[in-house]
Amino acid sequence: MTGLSVVIIAFNEENNILRCLNSVKPVAGEIVVVDSMSTDRTAEICRSFGCKVFQRVFDGFGSQKQFAVDQASNNWILSIDADEILSEELQKEITLLFLPESGIRYPAFRIPFSFHYLGRILKYSGVGNEFHLRLFDRTKGCFTTVPVHEGIKVKGEIGTLKGKIIHYSYRDISHHLEKLNMYASRAAEGYVREGRSFSKLWLVLKFPIGFFTVYILKGGFLDGYPGFMWSFLAAFYSTLKVAKTIEIATRK
Repeated sequence: MTGLSVVIIAFNEENNILRCLNSVKPVAGEIVVVDSMSTDRTAEICRSFGCKVFQRVFDGFGSQKQFAVDQASNNWILSIDADEILSEELQKEITLLFLPESGIRYPAFRIPFSFHYLGRILKYSGVGNEFHLRLFDRTKGCFTTVPVHEGIKVKGEIGTLKGKIIHYSYRDISHHLEKLNMYASRAAEGYVREGRSFSKLWLVLKFPIGFFTVYILKGGFLDGYPGFMWSFLAAFYSTLKVAKTIEIATRK
C-alpha cells in the first residue's frame, strides 16, 4: 500500500513501539515517528523497522502530532499512539478502503476503541464504547493545538469504521499515576491561560461526583477490580486538574 502514511509520536516507548509498528505495517505506505528526545531505545527501534524518524522537543500533543502529519508523503493519514495497535479486522478494513477501485466517500473516519487496563478489556467504565477520529485526509483536516486531549478538525461528513484500535493504556497503577500527574498539569496550565477558575467547594465535590458518575452511572462496577481502579483514578484525575488550576492561579 502506498497511499497511507501512519504517524506516531513517542517518548520512551521501547516497551510498546514494536507491537504498534507490527500492527500498522500491513496498511502503511510509510511510517513517520516523531520522537520527543527519548532516552531509551525508541528511536533506534523505529529506525531499524524502516520508519522515517524525526526528533523534536515536545511542545504539546496537538502541535507534535501536526508536525508528524506535515512530514508525511501521503495526504491520507492514520494517527496512532505508541501504546495502541490495529486489530486484524481494522487492518483488513483499511486495506479494502484504499484499494484503487473502492472510492473513498468521506474525508475522515472515526474508529472504535477497546481499552485494555490492568489485564482486561474494559467493556463499561465510560470507555467501553469510545470512537476517535484517527484516519483523515490532511488536505481537509488538521490537529487542534490544545494542551491535552487534542483532536482533529475536518471539513465534511465523517465516516465510521468497524474494526477497532486496541489501547494498552498503562503498564500498572504507578505508570497511570505518573501520566495523570503530567496530563493534569498540562490541562491546568491550559485552563489558567483561558481564564477559567474553580472554587474550592467544587474541588471538594469533584471527586465523589466523578467517582459516582464513572463507577455507577457508566457501569464501572461491571468491569470488576479494573473498573473500580479506573473509576477511582478517573475521579482523582478530574479532582487533580481542578486542584492544580487553583494552585497555579493562586501562585500567579
